[in-house]
Amino acid sequence: MLNQVGRLQITNAIFSALTTFYMCTLELPKTVIKQIDKFRKHCLWRGSNINGRTQPKAAWEMVCVPKGGLGVINIEIQNQALLMKNLDKFFNRRDIPWVNLIWEKHYKNGKLPSHVKKGSFWWRDVLKLLSDFKGLAVIQIRNGQTCFFWKDKWLNIPLEQNFHEIHSFAKNKLITVNRAFSQDTIIGMFNLPLSQTAFTQMQNLQQIMEATTLENSDDIWSYNGGSNRFSTSRTYRKLIGHQPTDPAFKWVWKSYCQPKHKVFCWLLLKDRLSTRNILRIKHMELDSYDCELCALGVEESTDHVFL
Repeated sequence: MLNQVGRLQITNAIFSALTTFYMCTLELPKTVIKQIDKFRKHCLWRGSNINGRTQPKAAWEMVCVPKGGLGVINIEIQNQALLMKNLDKFFNRRDIPWVNLIWEKHYKNGKLPSHVKKGSFWWRDVLKLLSDFKGLAVIQIRNGQTCFFWKDKWLNIPLEQNFHEIHSFAKNKLITVNRAFSQDTIIGMFNLPLSQTAFTQMQNLQQIMEATTLENSDDIWSYNGGSNRFSTSRTYRKLIGHQPTDPAFKWVWKSYCQPKHKVFCWLLLKDRLSTRNILRIKHMELDSYDCELCALGVEESTDHVFL
């Protein structure tokens, strides 16, 4: 009994939300995501007919676009955004039992998560998102125990990029900031002898280290212009990426029309209404594909009917 917008709301409010609690903790298998998307597509385009074979009016990738589409959540990306919250708790060293357990079990004595993944299957799944998480986060150095000296952006850009020559001589390329600053002399961090370029870069690096002072408090990993609060919705938008949106779609969604009119207008702008030219493309046999509203013998299309 529901119209198209009613099915859309049920798709978002029920099928997209049912797995949220699970996705906050575990990585959904690809087959499970595929099955959930199958249910969501069926609900959106075919309604309650479980045996329906009606073809969808728009591709699923188009439906999942935030502003230029219908805004249906991409479950795979939402799962990643929710799991990143665990990395936020870990690197900010929240006072949570599992955070303390993982630090004590796997990352004592100056060790940090890297390309070598260790721990339970759950923690290894979370570590798959480590590079994406560090690409979104900004580090505010305090004691330097939670970030790499060479690889992390504790100086706005990784040192291995600015000091690539001296980096090639480093004994430990996974040393933490805290361990690097604890060295008696900077020369002890490198294999000798150094090239002339590497020696010059080492001197510049030493000046940077002398101008930086560590504190006794924990490092702070912040997001979006200094906010210390991790936001799943903002992370989702970052992961799904910016996609150029035509101003017409922005006008549709901001209008004061009824939701069913907005969805109809979206289908119209996307040329996804079941006009006769679309039915011909879908190989549906009709007596005639001409417009029923005029005697011009013109094929029925959205441009002809509405414009």
